[in-house]
Amino acid sequence: MKNYNSSLGFLPTTFILVGIPGLETEHIWISIPFCLMYFIIFLGNGTILHVIRTDASLHQPMYLFLAMLALAEVGVSASTLPTVLGIFLFDTLEITFEACLLQMFFIHSFSIMESAVLLAMSVDRFVAIYSPLRYTTILTLPRIFGTGAVIGLKSVILMAPLPILLRRLPFCGHNALSHSYCLHPNLIHLPCGDISINNIYGLFIVTSTFGLDSLLIVVSYGLILHTVLGIATGDGRRKALNTCGSHVCAVLAYYVPMIGLSMVHRFAHHVSPLLQTMMANAYLFFPPVINPIVYSIKTKEIRRGIFRMLSEKRFGV
Repeated sequence: MKNYNSSLGFLPTTFILVGIPGLETEHIWISIPFCLMYFIIFLGNGTILHVIRTDASLHQPMYLFLAMLALAEVGVSASTLPTVLGIFLFDTLEITFEACLLQMFFIHSFSIMESAVLLAMSVDRFVAIYSPLRYTTILTLPRIFGTGAVIGLKSVILMAPLPILLRRLPFCGHNALSHSYCLHPNLIHLPCGDISINNIYGLFIVTSTFGLDSLLIVVSYGLILHTVLGIATGDGRRKALNTCGSHVCAVLAYYVPMIGLSMVHRFAHHVSPLLQTMMANAYLFFPPVINPIVYSIKTKEIRRGIFRMLSEKRFGV
C-alpha cells in the first residue's frame, strides 16, 4: 500500500518488519527470551532508579549520572517493545509510516542520550580521581541537572530533522525492513530518490555524537590513567581504578555492539539477514540488560541500597 504525492512520489502507508529470519514459525518460543530481557531491563533499571531516588546518600554526581543512564536505557527499550512483542506474540508485522518514523526518532534520541551520559560519567570519574577534595564543588547539583537537560535537548534537536528528511523521499513501493523496529540506517536503504542530504546529515549526527563522545571518553580515560600513575601507593591506584570498573563495562557494552551493527549496515549486501538481526538486537538489548547487573554487583553503595530496600519490604518498614 502506498500514497502518492506529486512532490514526494510514492510513500508507503506501512512498513513490513521481520522477527528472526528463518525462524518465523518459532515466534512464540522466541518471545520467551525477549519477554525475559524486557523484564530484566525494566526491573533492573527501575530498581536502580528507585534506590537512587529514595536513598539520600546516593544523591551524588556518580549516582545521578547512573540514574540518567538507566532512564535512557528504559527509553530505548520502551521504544522497541511494541513492535518486538507485537511480532513475536501476535505476528503483527506491519507498522504505519508515521509510527515507524516516530519509533526511529525515539530509539535514536535515547541512544544519543545514552552515549552522552556515558561521556558525562567518564568526566565525573576523572574529576573524582584528579581533584577529590573539589569533587562536590565542581559537580554541583545544578550543573548535573543542567548537563542532563542539555543532553536531552541536544538529542531531540539533532534527531528532529531526520523524519522530515525521510518524508521528502520517494520510496517507490519499497517497504520491507530488516529488523523488528525502525532504525535510520535500515530505512535509508529503501528510498529510490537522492539520499545524499540524508546521508550527509546522518554522518554529521554520528560524528558529532557517538564519534565525538567515544573520542572524549578515550581522552578522559587517558587523563585518568595519567593521574592514577601519579598516585604514590599501589593501594591508592587500585582503589582509584576500581571506581571506574563499572563504567568501563558500560562503555564496552554500548560501543562494541554499535560498531558491529554499523559494520553490518555498511556491508549489508554481503551479510546474512540473520546476522543483521542479531547485531541489531545486541546493540539495543545488551547494554540495558547488562548494565543494571554490573552496577548492582560492582558498586557496593547500589548493592547496599538494594538490600536495604528489600529488607524494608520484607519487614514492612
